[in-house]
Amino acid sequence: MKKILGILLVIAMALFGLAACANGNPNGDDSGSKGESGVTGDNGETANPPAETSSEILIAYFSCTNTTKGVAQAIHNQLSGSDVYQITPAIAYTTADLNYNTDCRANREQNDDKARPAISGSVENINKYDVIFIGYPIWWGQAPKIIYTFFESYDYDFDGVTIIPFCTSGSSGIGSSATNLHGLAPKANWKSGARISGNNVSSLIAQMN
Repeated sequence: MKKILGILLVIAMALFGLAACANGNPNGDDSGSKGESGVTGDNGETANPPAETSSEILIAYFSCTNTTKGVAQAIHNQLSGSDVYQITPAIAYTTADLNYNTDCRANREQNDDKARPAISGSVENINKYDVIFIGYPIWWGQAPKIIYTFFESYDYDFDGVTIIPFCTSGSSGIGSSATNLHGLAPKANWKSGARISGNNVSSLIAQMN
C-alpha cells in the first residue's frame, strides 16, 4: 500500500506540472462530453527527476487528437521504468468519424452497447503489471468503446492490479465513465481517477490519501 501511495503522489506532482500548462480554452463542444481538449501536450521536459519504483507500471491510453497522449507521456516521464502502450484502432478514426454533429462512427459506437472496435496489436505479458493507468477522451460522457475492447482482449482477470483511470474532456468530469469500466475487471483495485485539466489537480491530489 505504501508503494502504491508513493506512486500516486508522484503522479499528482506530474499532473500538477501538466495542468500549469493547460491553455484554458477547450476546443471541444461546449458540453464537454464529446471530444478531447483542455490539456496541453508534454514538452519532453520534467520538473522533477523520474521516480524509481519496484512496481511494474503500464500506462495504456487511447487518443485521437494527441491530448490524452500528452497526459500519458507526462505520467511516463515521472515514473522510471514504466511502459507506455497506445491503444490503436485497427481502422483509424477520420475527421468525419469524429464529426459529432452527424451520424458519425463515434456516435454509432457509443450508442451501441455491443460495439467493440478492433484493436491493432496487444500488450505482451500484461499480467506482469502491478499498476495500470488507463487513459481516454470522454465521448458522450463515457469512455470510448475501444477501451472495452482493450480489457476484453485478454484472458486475464486483473486480480489485485491497481487500475487508475484518467480522461480528457472540455468540461465533463470522469463521472460514470470510470465506474462503468469496473465490470471489465471486477477483481482489480480500481481507483476513482480524474479528468485531467487545469482545474482539477487539487481533487486529484486529495484522492491520494
